[in-house]
Amino acid sequence: MNLAQRFFHALLFCATFAAGCRDALGGDTNLFLARIHTTAAGRTLPYRLLLPKNYEPARSYPVILYLHGGAGRGTDNLKPLEWGPMLFLEPGVRDKHDFFLVVPQCPRGSGWISGMKKWEDNDPMPLALELVRQVLPKEFRLDPKRRYLTGVSMGGVAVWSTMIQKPGFFAAAVPVCSGGDSGMVTAAAAKYPIWVFHSDDDPLMPVQSVRELVKEWSKQGGIAKYTEYTGLQHSSWKKAYVDATMFDWLFAQKLP
Repeated sequence: MNLAQRFFHALLFCATFAAGCRDALGGDTNLFLARIHTTAAGRTLPYRLLLPKNYEPARSYPVILYLHGGAGRGTDNLKPLEWGPMLFLEPGVRDKHDFFLVVPQCPRGSGWISGMKKWEDNDPMPLALELVRQVLPKEFRLDPKRRYLTGVSMGGVAVWSTMIQKPGFFAAAVPVCSGGDSGMVTAAAAKYPIWVFHSDDDPLMPVQSVRELVKEWSKQGGIAKYTEYTGLQHSSWKKAYVDATMFDWLFAQKLP
C-alpha cells in the first residue's frame, strides 16, 4: 500500500476517532449565519457564514474558506463548527482582524474531493469554490486577492489538493493535521505560501508525510512555514486556530 492509499485509508477512521475527542461548542453559534447554496442543477451545499465583527457594506474584506474533517459531515449545518471555527471568535483574532469565514458542510458518505489528482464533477469542493468565487461576491464585497483556505484532517487533504490543482485561487493556505503525496507538489502551486500545523504523534496522518510535503514545497521555491506540536495527536487545530501570529501572517498575504 503506497502513501496515498494509506493516507486515504486513514481518513475512513477519522469520524470514529474524532467522536471520542469532540469538544462541546462554546460561544454563540448564532453568529454563524445558517445558509444553503443551491446550484442551477439543484445541488445543495449547506454552509455557515461569519461576517466581520465591524462589518461595513462599503468595505472590501478578506475571506477564509474553512473545510471540516470527516466527523463534520452531514446535513445539520452545525457539526462543522465543532472542529475549529468557534475559535475564530476569540477576541485576539476577531477584534484584530475583519474577515468573512465560510464553513460549508460536506455530505455524509462523501469527501471534499474524490482524489488528490482529479476531482469529480459531483465532488463538494467545486461547490465550495463556487461559493467564494461567484455566489457570495454578489452579496458582499470580498477581496479576490485576499482569499484564504484552511482545513483539518479530511478538509486539510482538500486544502493541499486545492492549492496544487487550483494555484492562484487562494493567496495562502493553512493545512492542519492533514497530509498527502509530496510528489504532487508543483512550482506553480508553491508560488503561494502555506503554514502547516501538525502533531508528531498524529495516529491518522503520519507526521513524516507532512514533513516531506513541507520540504517539497520549499524545494519548489515556495514559502512553507511549519509548526510541529507534541502530544496533540489528531487535534492540532486546538492550538493552530488560537495562534495570533498565524492569523497576522495569513492576513498579510495577498495575490499580485
